[in-house]
Amino acid sequence: MREELFIKQNFEKWHDYEFIISEAQAQLPDDLADIYDELTSDLAFAQTHYPGSDVTRYLNGLTLQIHNNIYDNKREHWSRIRTFWTREVPLAMWDARREMLISLVAFLSFFAIGVFSTLMDYDFSRLVLGDYYVEMTIENIHNGDPAAVYRSGGSSESFIVIMFHNVKVSLNAFAMGLFTSFGPLLYLMKNGIMIGAFTTLFYKEGVLGEAMLAVMLHGTLEISTIVIMAGAGIVMGNGWLFPGTYGRLVSFRRSAKRGLKIVVGTVPVVIIAAFVEGYLSRYTDAGFAPRLGFILLSATFVLYYYVYLPYKLAHDEEK
Repeated sequence: MREELFIKQNFEKWHDYEFIISEAQAQLPDDLADIYDELTSDLAFAQTHYPGSDVTRYLNGLTLQIHNNIYDNKREHWSRIRTFWTREVPLAMWDARREMLISLVAFLSFFAIGVFSTLMDYDFSRLVLGDYYVEMTIENIHNGDPAAVYRSGGSSESFIVIMFHNVKVSLNAFAMGLFTSFGPLLYLMKNGIMIGAFTTLFYKEGVLGEAMLAVMLHGTLEISTIVIMAGAGIVMGNGWLFPGTYGRLVSFRRSAKRGLKIVVGTVPVVIIAAFVEGYLSRYTDAGFAPRLGFILLSATFVLYYYVYLPYKLAHDEEK
C-alpha cells in the first residue's frame, strides 16, 4: 500500500485518537487499551513499509503518549469496581445491542420450533428431553405436583450443583463464539428447542400455568442470561468474520474483550438464578401472588439493567 493511501485511510481515526488521548483521564481504561492495540498495529505496519517517514514518527509519538497514560494510571481506584457495574457493563451491552437482538430473535425462533414440533408430535419432547425426564415429569403431573423435581435433594446441594451447571452452560454459549458467530446460534438452537418442547409438554398435560410459576421463578433470570451470553459470543465471533479496517487478529481480540466484559457482568446473575432454583423454586405451595411478584421483579431487573440503563447512559453521553 502506498504511504499516501495509508494516511488517507487512517487520518480521521488518528485525529479522533489524538482527542481521546488528550482527555485520557475521562476515558474508560479498556477503551484506551483498545486504542493502544490499534495504534501499535498501525505503527508496526508503518515501520515495516515506511521506515523513517513522518507518518512513522507521528504514530510512534502517538503510541508513546497513550502508553504513558495507561501505565501512569495503572493503579486504579476502588471506584473502578463500582463504575464497572454501573457504567462499563451497560455501555458494553449498548455497543452489542445488534448482536443481542440477533440472539433474542434466534432464541425465540428456536423456541417456537420446539413448541410447534411438540404440538404436532407429542413424542418430539422425548426426542429432545429424553424418555426418563419426560416420564418423570408426567408422573409428577399425575401425582398433582408438576414441579416436584425442584424439591429433590437439599437446598445447599442443589444450589451448588445448579450453579456450576448454569455457569458452565452460560460460558459455553459465549465460548462457542470462538467458532465464529454461528457457534452461539447453534447453542441457542439446542436450548431454544428444548425449552419450547419442555413448555409445551406442560401445556399438553393441562398444567402450564402452575408449572410456569415454578419454572419461571428462576427461569426468568436463567433464560435471559443464556440469551445475553450467546449475544456476547456473537460479538466475539463477529470479530473473526467482520474485521473491518482492523487486522483479523486485532479485531478478534477487541471483540473478545467486549464480549468478555458482558460475560463478567452476567455471571453474578447466573449465580443468583441458581440460588433461586436451589432455595426458592422448591416452595411450590408459596401461593400465586408471591411467585408472580418475584417473576415480575426479575423481569424488571433484566429490562432495566440490560436494556434501559444501556440506552440511558449511551444517550446521556451524546448530550
